Amino acid sequence: MRTRALLSPLAAAVVVLLVPPLITTGSGASGGTNIPGLRFMVPNTPGGGYDITARTAAKNAEDAGLNHNIEVFNLPGAGGTVGLSRLVNERGNGKLAMSMGLGVVGAVHTNRAPSTLADATPIARLTEEPDIVVVPKKSKYKTFDQLLADWKKKPGSLPVGGGSSAGGPDHLAPMLMARAAGIDPKSVNYVPFDGGGELLASVLGGKVKFGVSGLGEYRDQIESGELRLLAVTGPERVKGFDAPTLKESGLDVEFTNWRGMMAPPGLSEAQRDKLIRFMRELRHSKEWKESLRTNGWDDAWLPGEKYGRFLKSEDERVDTVLKELGR
Repeated sequence: MRTRALLSPLAAAVVVLLVPPLITTGSGASGGTNIPGLRFMVPNTPGGGYDITARTAAKNAEDAGLNHNIEVFNLPGAGGTVGLSRLVNERGNGKLAMSMGLGVVGAVHTNRAPSTLADATPIARLTEEPDIVVVPKKSKYKTFDQLLADWKKKPGSLPVGGGSSAGGPDHLAPMLMARAAGIDPKSVNYVPFDGGGELLASVLGGKVKFGVSGLGEYRDQIESGELRLLAVTGPERVKGFDAPTLKESGLDVEFTNWRGMMAPPGLSEAQRDKLIRFMRELRHSKEWKESLRTNGWDDAWLPGEKYGRFLKSEDERVDTVLKELGR
């Protein structure tokens, strides 16, 4: 009996050494990025930029071994402010992050939302990309110049759709375009949709004459020929696509959109730092770098407090533009 008692710990040690663990720690655990039960909330419908960003981040993080079984769920409504309210009400929850961008900044103003981004915890700005001007393949417009000529004549008769409410990127871009073209922004017939997924159906169905959205949302439809890309709003042409910038088309406008992650308020310093560390490791992963290339996103890394200061400046910028537009 004495011999068996001595051998039991030794046998157990051998089992531990020879049998691999059922749950691998991976680089996520060793690097301090693994957050069991981590969830990404998308504050608009499936298929939009926030949705694609969140689902791409989740898959890339899992493939890179940074975390396991990240849940992504949609909570659309009011340009993203329904999701923002939910985020703010999840005080102290270090296992929740919300994918968002410039659209939510604008929606807070136009919807007079009770919760603002200042009530949440900034984690990181991740990406930046130009907006694009698209029409369905059956559209008579083959070039941006043709579209612009008709838009100048009767701006109200050419409804433009965007995947954000007033104050969001898909609203601000055509308003800036109109102003540069000598069109009164107040005469523009802007039709808002809750995300790029809803907008796509209306563009393809001809309910709007043209759409403004992010390249990453409609890359597949452009490449398949369902959509025709007429122009990009950024400072440079997008590699692989034959479409001019707005400046090349005679409009003195450069405009880019950005996306990032926010967390609930009331996090401990350790909770916040772990989420930032998770996003930082994701940014450095080869999986995420490949997704940036595939989606036409630019790296726009800005963590923590720096991101918070950026959000404050964006809030002030949007407020100024909306006042100029009479909103």
